[in-house]
Amino acid sequence: MKALIDMRCWRCAVAAVALVLLTTAGMQALAADDTLATRFNLPVAESPVRDHPRWRSPQRIIIPSVGEDILSNLQAAAPGVELIAVGSREEALARVADADGLIGFCDEALLRAGTRLRWVQLLTAGVEQCVDLDAIQAGDVLLTNMQGVTGAVIAEHVLAMMLSLNRGLHQFMVAQQRGHWARGDAVVEQMTVLQGKTLLVVGLGGIGTEVAERAHALGMRVVATRGSRREGPDFVSYVGLSDEVLDLAREADVVVNATPLTDATRGLFDAAFFEAMPSHALFINVGRGGSVVTDDLVVALGEGHIAGAGLDVHDPTPLPSDHPLWRLPNVVITPHVAARTDIGREERWLVTMENLRRYVQGERMLAVVDPERQY
Repeated sequence: MKALIDMRCWRCAVAAVALVLLTTAGMQALAADDTLATRFNLPVAESPVRDHPRWRSPQRIIIPSVGEDILSNLQAAAPGVELIAVGSREEALARVADADGLIGFCDEALLRAGTRLRWVQLLTAGVEQCVDLDAIQAGDVLLTNMQGVTGAVIAEHVLAMMLSLNRGLHQFMVAQQRGHWARGDAVVEQMTVLQGKTLLVVGLGGIGTEVAERAHALGMRVVATRGSRREGPDFVSYVGLSDEVLDLAREADVVVNATPLTDATRGLFDAAFFEAMPSHALFINVGRGGSVVTDDLVVALGEGHIAGAGLDVHDPTPLPSDHPLWRLPNVVITPHVAARTDIGREERWLVTMENLRRYVQGERMLAVVDPERQY
């Protein structure tokens, strides 16, 4: 449990220093030794952005409408740059023609109209609405995102879903609403523990690593897959490549999808995958809804191929009120809120302000998206 205590103290420290970091001096201090990148597990570009053939010192950058405190700190990070605050995507489209950068918005029309655009900063980890656009794929526009920033809180959401399904809490809550004392119900006989079980993390990136660390602290054996290499932290027993996912699924008591949505992951979790999982196993999805063949998941849950599922992302989104997933008793559904947290706003703007400062100064950027890998 020491690992959990240490992580909890570390997260408290993030909140405690947020006000300090939201200052020009604080951001400069972070930039000096990449403390921000280390704190949030953000990849740092190998070369400074000024080396990019299309980089130039920006004159105008579009930002979302924000409070005066954030606006003043954004401006302090970009002295001499005009920050144009807009309240909607439509306003951004009307102003993007002469902008060098765009924060918080991205679609084909914006990039087509923004002929001077050289940088887009997303305020989310997901990039599927943007990464396949021609300007991004051609390397004309640099894309950065929030990969890793919300990993810790999403990992806590994964644990909450696992514990709810293992301990039957979702079913006891239904009984509670009916005023029913459920101690003699079948759900009690189905209660299990996580200690000693095997967790498979599909996608050992920022979120997947946070999930793995917490699962290991609970006494679980953790295995994982990642797309490009086998290296992993000490708390992961084995790291396989993507083509090993079915073999690893066969030994997993819990499978967590933490992959981005790419051509390689779209529809990855299908009937063959669920048939490979043990019938007592759980499936947790905090990656993307499009990586799951939803009809196959419904069949797997309804016919007992797997024991249950925790779903924060869905296909379609939002789930229609008559969708069969709502009616399955072995499913916990949350409406794409795993990244929500009381400290998430500060973390997101810390990264945005630091990347804005780095772009203006031509330094190495944080959390650069690889168009070829699509994340």
